[in-house]
Amino acid sequence: MALEFEELAVRRSTYHEFLPEIVLKVCSPEDLIVFKAFANRLKDWADIEDILSIQTSIDWNYIHEHLSVLVELKEEPEILDTLNKIRTRS
Repeated sequence: MALEFEELAVRRSTYHEFLPEIVLKVCSPEDLIVFKAFANRLKDWADIEDILSIQTSIDWNYIHEHLSVLVELKEEPEILDTLNKIRTRS
């Protein structure tokens, strides 16, 4: 299941120009939030807060759909609670 999400994240990724002639393929903010929440490290939670301070439109249904499956496999359901707390503060 994790591999399926990773493949989906790659398919959803897009190219962005960061500097003239510097174009990189990046994942969506939603996919990055799923990756970082799944990692469940203090730095990742801080990064999620930064993402939410910048992004004005987040597809929370998409995040919940994919993160729920991953945290079940990892047997760490508290990850969803932590993300919901951060979401309500943002």
